Amino acid sequence: MESTIPGAFGHLARFAERFRALVKNKLTETHARRLFWERVLSGPIAEMVFTHRTEAAELALRNQLDQTANAQTLGEVYLIGAGPGDPDLLTFRALRLMQQADVVVYDRLVSPQILDMTRRDAEKIYVGKQRALHSLPQESINNLLAELALSGKRVARLKGGDPFIFGRGGEEIETLVAQGIHFQVVPGITAASGCSSYAGIPLTHRDHAQSCTFVTGHLKDGSINLDWHRLAAPNQTIVIYMGLVGLEAVCRAMMEHGCSGDHPIAIIQQGTTPEQHVITATLATMPEKAFAANIKPPTLIIIGTVVTLHDKLNWFEHHGQSENAEKNHGW
Repeated sequence: MESTIPGAFGHLARFAERFRALVKNKLTETHARRLFWERVLSGPIAEMVFTHRTEAAELALRNQLDQTANAQTLGEVYLIGAGPGDPDLLTFRALRLMQQADVVVYDRLVSPQILDMTRRDAEKIYVGKQRALHSLPQESINNLLAELALSGKRVARLKGGDPFIFGRGGEEIETLVAQGIHFQVVPGITAASGCSSYAGIPLTHRDHAQSCTFVTGHLKDGSINLDWHRLAAPNQTIVIYMGLVGLEAVCRAMMEHGCSGDHPIAIIQQGTTPEQHVITATLATMPEKAFAANIKPPTLIIIGTVVTLHDKLNWFEHHGQSENAEKNHGW
């Protein structure tokens, strides 16, 4: 097989070169030509060339070129979950669509390593948000995605974690639906799953928690409006996204609604990355401990007795330290 692949692709390259000028003349926009050639080189026409059905391939290419030239080019949006940080946690589908996109619209939590996996010539547009500092309002982001797709672009909308878990992905595709724009949604590993796994904290465990609840910790008027009575119930795990600013309010509310002050809590900073840092404490002591440790976003908070398993099950930080030691000692 190895000996036949170079010849087959060389034949395809020579075939494509014969039509290069014609395609450039009929399709004046660069992204339209790129899309056309990607379809030709990875579809039925290429298979015809590989099997030496050259006349059929020529006819099919000319027909497809005419259809493409006469059709209005309509783009598409790929709403992609980029996972919690580690690039190895991207799905194959996410990677494939990232490498097809003409434009990449990305958030603050999408790492440079993940951006490097997109197509080199793709336009990159940053629309990240952090507390009280938004580069673009959400409505403007929604409209931007629609405008890019309507201009014929394939748009990769990269969002940290999973786009449908506190990612406002639903709001963005509602705008696309309203304008008749095609889209795909690619799930990502959400922070709760990724960070807890890398911290050695199971979200459920037969001896500790029979349920798990995800909540957002955004402050509104200095408080967090959640069902604290339900969250303070025993035998469950609570995962709080974006809760660092409201940490003190969270701990206080949990204790006021029935949790003991010595109930375990963990904060995972920059989870799944080489900079991951995990601190564990109790509801009574965590605010002070987090302040002393100078914890900064992005973070994930986990509350429940499953946190007590961290010391025993923590594999990632130890693994990273071992790798660094090997590098430093030249092993």
